[in-house]
Amino acid sequence: MSTDRRQFVQQVILGGAALAAVPALAHAETPGVTPPSGDVSLPMLMDQPPAPSFDTSWTSRLTGKYKAVFDVPEIHGGSGVWRAGLWRNHYTDVLKSQPADLSSVIVIRHLAIPLIMSHEFWDTYDLAKANKVRHPMTEKKTRRNPVLMTVADDALPEMFGKLTLPEQMARGSVVLACGMAFAGMTSLVMKREKLSMADARAKAMSMVVPGVIMQPNGIFGVTLAQHHGCVFVAAS
Repeated sequence: MSTDRRQFVQQVILGGAALAAVPALAHAETPGVTPPSGDVSLPMLMDQPPAPSFDTSWTSRLTGKYKAVFDVPEIHGGSGVWRAGLWRNHYTDVLKSQPADLSSVIVIRHLAIPLIMSHEFWDTYDLAKANKVRHPMTEKKTRRNPVLMTVADDALPEMFGKLTLPEQMARGSVVLACGMAFAGMTSLVMKREKLSMADARAKAMSMVVPGVIMQPNGIFGVTLAQHHGCVFVAAS
């Protein structure tokens, strides 16, 4: 088995096993990606209980006249998240849409999964350096999550200050995260802190941006949103 294929298989298994290790956290709305390495044996990971169910009740919130799902698989300075916010602004400005007319879903998956993590997590594990992320406006080095930056603390332009992940959730946007990709965050904590899988996942989950909803994987979230009427947007 090639190295790439082995890492993919391990990530699939680790993603399911890590979710199973902490069932209560797996469906809670509030809770450089380093792929899981060969440090964790496949037989050990396969000897785990089935993954728990996931919260899909967010689909009931997709009631607007205009609905879109924004697929964000890359960090790209947070551009995928910004685009989702701009869509809402432009529909409001151009079509005079009311908030109730707009339903948006932002799916953060694959290499973009660090975007759901708090500033504390980014600083502790130096995610900006690992993922070659710089301040989205100044291009200077940073240790902060670009989609959580603020006007006051990070000199974001006023317009972008209203497009942050928390601001968009406050305006009604649904934000989903890929459970498989999140295994990378768990693996990072496991290695750095020398914790068990369950404890590492619990710690990582405690630093997820409040309001983000974990799904089994990102494509699941993207397609489920489409099945409920959302237009697909490749956002990053």
